[in-house]
Amino acid sequence: MKLKKEDHDRDNDTRKDDKGNNQYWQGPSRDGKKPPFKPQNNPKNRFALMVFITLAITFAYMFFNSASAAEQVVPYTTFISYVNSGEVTSVEIKEQSQINFVLRNGITAKTRIPYFDESLLDTLKAKKVVVTGSVQEVSLLQILLQLLPWIIFIGFTIMLYRQSSGLNGKMMSSLGKSRAKEYLDTDTKTTFKDVAGQVEAKYELEEVVEFLKSPDRFTQAGARIPRGVLLVGPPGTGKTLLAKAVAGESGVAFFHTSGSDFVEMFVGMGAARVRDLFEQARKTSPCILFIDELDAVGRTRGGGLGGGNDEREQTLNQILVEMDGFSSTTGVIVMAATNRPDVLDPALLRPGRFDRQVVVDLPDIQEREDILKIHVRKVQLEDDVDLQRLARGSAGTSGADLANLVNEAALFAARKRKTTVSMEDMEAARDKILLGVARKSRAMTEEDKLATAYHEAGHALLHYHLDNLDPLHKVTIIPHGRALGLTVSLPERDAYTKNRSMLLDWIKVTMGGYVAEDLVYGETTTGTSNDIKQATDLARRMVTEWGMSGLGFVNYADESEPLFLGREISQRKEYSNETANQIDQEIHKILDEAMEDTRKILTEKREELDILTYELVEKESLDDSQIRVLLGFEPWVSTPRQIKNPAKKRKKPEVKAAPEKNESETAKE
Repeated sequence: MKLKKEDHDRDNDTRKDDKGNNQYWQGPSRDGKKPPFKPQNNPKNRFALMVFITLAITFAYMFFNSASAAEQVVPYTTFISYVNSGEVTSVEIKEQSQINFVLRNGITAKTRIPYFDESLLDTLKAKKVVVTGSVQEVSLLQILLQLLPWIIFIGFTIMLYRQSSGLNGKMMSSLGKSRAKEYLDTDTKTTFKDVAGQVEAKYELEEVVEFLKSPDRFTQAGARIPRGVLLVGPPGTGKTLLAKAVAGESGVAFFHTSGSDFVEMFVGMGAARVRDLFEQARKTSPCILFIDELDAVGRTRGGGLGGGNDEREQTLNQILVEMDGFSSTTGVIVMAATNRPDVLDPALLRPGRFDRQVVVDLPDIQEREDILKIHVRKVQLEDDVDLQRLARGSAGTSGADLANLVNEAALFAARKRKTTVSMEDMEAARDKILLGVARKSRAMTEEDKLATAYHEAGHALLHYHLDNLDPLHKVTIIPHGRALGLTVSLPERDAYTKNRSMLLDWIKVTMGGYVAEDLVYGETTTGTSNDIKQATDLARRMVTEWGMSGLGFVNYADESEPLFLGREISQRKEYSNETANQIDQEIHKILDEAMEDTRKILTEKREELDILTYELVEKESLDDSQIRVLLGFEPWVSTPRQIKNPAKKRKKPEVKAAPEKNESETAKE
């Protein structure tokens, strides 16, 4: 098969042969026998070789020429002595004060006149020395040899300038181009069916998709297409996944980029990329632009210590103009995602730019179960896997955490040479994510293990003697992360608010380990530091934020923290020193009362505390069912909490019938 010139690289007239060597275009043959490509050296390498050979020849010529023309050089005073003694027979005076002379013995030498000597010619005439003169002829080769270094220097400078100018031209042209990637139909398609939960968020986005598919149905009713949709939520809740689902559902052009792609070291490059991005969007309208991590470029202007008009602010200004300026953006919807809406510029959040703010929050218990069902599609589960129990025991996790949970469970199963995932693998993966990696290899003495068991037993036992706590899930003295032991509760349902009784009981649970150590050993250890911190923080917030103390319905928490200076750098008190003293007294009052109740419970249940402790030392981990059997408690049964209705206790007020009016009173009226 004949090769055409179009089959090779048009930039450098090259192609690769079967062995990976370069072949260069030498033109098609008239008779068809000569191949259009032949292997030869790179032209750039050939040019460098020619320069190297030229330099080598030049230096060799200069070296041998200087060696062949080497003559004895004598001082001028020696030359004068030779003349006065009659040893010099002939003298040739050249330019640049150079004198070549010949002695009577035939030796040739030369010297230079360091000063203007007027008596030299008279002396030579007196000694009958033959004097001749000549003008030094400069050959073309000598001129070239003198100019050759400059020619080489200028040539290399021009070559480097051309290469750098071409590179800079390409670099500058690429810097101003948008880095947004277009979602193609060949990509893995994600739809709303692949997104579990987030019903309200999907409803808002489905309406946007419908507007793009059939805009006439909305415009006839006088509605206009929204300019922007901002997805707000904690990390890992599925904001980017929802954007992929919109791309899969819409069927229109979809460009996705990141806020950091607009940040560049060159002034004006970010704004140029914004202009190029919206220009591409207008050409492919209707379309959707998705900007992930908008807070990287959309922070409040003029904030911080320096303020000023920096590159990021110029880029933000260009985004504001493109979204709602004089230029038409009909059919272009901007979607963005951020987990820091508090730092965004107010001009971004106003209607006309981001008309809608869709909250993508952490999933509730039912949504977590639905998310787990999606992620276990590619995993073969055993019959004992209870996804509802996993969802109940993973409160506060995001969709990304649940996806990681399923993957970690599959890894645990693979380590055991299994092809199926059991409930044990799922719980081990959940404990690893929520509690940290179990450090079973950590060596502990029997005394340390017993002290840790008493500490954790003090926490666990209170779950069975307090009424306003979530059920206990497991207690372990196996170190996880930096903790020597853990006590984990399993909430029945997601709690969005907590009352004072629940918070007080939780403070008592945090004190359980401290009180247990004090009862058994008469002293406590440093392992109670985190418990003390949790209890103190809860008590302080009860007093200063939630109005759960004798100070009443007053907020003493200072939440006016600087936006760009970091937290707790600039704090000020909005209350007097006397009020601060009262706050401290209320905090101590809550903690002291909780400590008294905790000590009373564990003192009365000391026998149960010892039994639970030694069982922990033996088995290292116990779950709720094992503890109930061990201590003789009834099995746990989920019971919905009853909401007390105080209106039932009240008596309905008696309504007295109005007295009947006689005819005379009626006539008066």
